[in-house]
Amino acid sequence: MMHRGSEMEVKLAGQTDLAGFRSEARQLLAHQVPPEEVQWHLDAPADLYDDPQSPQSSRPRNVARAATAIVPASFTRLCEFVVLHRDAARFGLLYRLLWRLVHEPNLRNDPLDADMLQAQHMAHAVRRDLHKMKANLRLRALRDAQGEEIQVGCYEPAHHVVEAVAPWLAKRLPAARWAIFTPERSMRCDGGALLFGPGIPVAKLPGPEGTDAQWLACYEQVFGSSAGHA
Repeated sequence: MMHRGSEMEVKLAGQTDLAGFRSEARQLLAHQVPPEEVQWHLDAPADLYDDPQSPQSSRPRNVARAATAIVPASFTRLCEFVVLHRDAARFGLLYRLLWRLVHEPNLRNDPLDADMLQAQHMAHAVRRDLHKMKANLRLRALRDAQGEEIQVGCYEPAHHVVEAVAPWLAKRLPAARWAIFTPERSMRCDGGALLFGPGIPVAKLPGPEGTDAQWLACYEQVFGSSAGHA
């Protein structure tokens, strides 16, 4: 956290840094920093070939837990979806709700609260986006530079759901090796091991009519022509 005038600047590790948000929010609550004095900033995504389960694993997990002990579990689950929304103000909304849940205990019993309704609407949009990606994703089989089969595909999600849906795809897709490209983030799976890379702009994605050569070029651009088994 950094002070700038009367405001507190908080930097998160990426678009979906839920662990970082929880850690920073606990510290903000412990210091009684009201929501209107906090500015949330998002850093660039983690490096290529990161572990989807541990980008923020080094963050402290035992800071000011007492301040959030009274927060209902339903809000914790709500946060898991809202952080994936594309609205840049989502972290500010979540901290405002967290602050109010701590200071206004009756908020949890108000089904028509504007902040809570907005958060629930955002969570619903994210759940719908996750479902659409699972249902509508299409892959095609081709041979890579080593002559080994790999399935590839592209998709344009509405929200930051790529890393959230990746474990589900790794379990459900029958292919041992696959790669999926989106404008924001790309991912590949090799024998169950998930790896991530930069996105590909929509204009440069091969699309359903793309040739095998175009798909291979896309794969090599993101993951490198020498990318072997994980």
